[in-house]
Amino acid sequence: MRIAIAADHNGVAVKAALADWLTGQRHTVDDRGAHGDEVVDYPPLCADVCGRVVAGGADRAIVVGGTGGGEAIACNKIRGIRAGLCHSVFLARISSAHNATNVLVLGAKVVTPGEAVEITRTWLETPFKGERHQLRLDQIAALERGDTIN
Repeated sequence: MRIAIAADHNGVAVKAALADWLTGQRHTVDDRGAHGDEVVDYPPLCADVCGRVVAGGADRAIVVGGTGGGEAIACNKIRGIRAGLCHSVFLARISSAHNATNVLVLGAKVVTPGEAVEITRTWLETPFKGERHQLRLDQIAALERGDTIN
């Protein structure tokens, strides 16, 4: 799988651990930054990795911030992106199974690098359940288009 990954200054260490693990799992990792502890704004990083998913240059993306809250908001502003903020394995499972998320958002101040790996593993390995959940995704897509739903 082709995975674009990015982090702000808070998430660089967790991003590095995830990139190493993903590469070891034979995924292709496109590390989009940041690479140091200099303060950076996360919206451009979110736009970059999410744009790669929407354009087909990446199958999925991972964004790591301090808590991940702002990153999740930024990612979900991009048409075609379903980003899930997951601070636990349970949330990662539901994010994939029910919401077919194509972007995983993590908080480096909330989870350890080891927990981030387990959350990511679960997110990648959990299949989408479809059925009633597909109806909800269709409704979300309608909202994204500006349609009225009942």
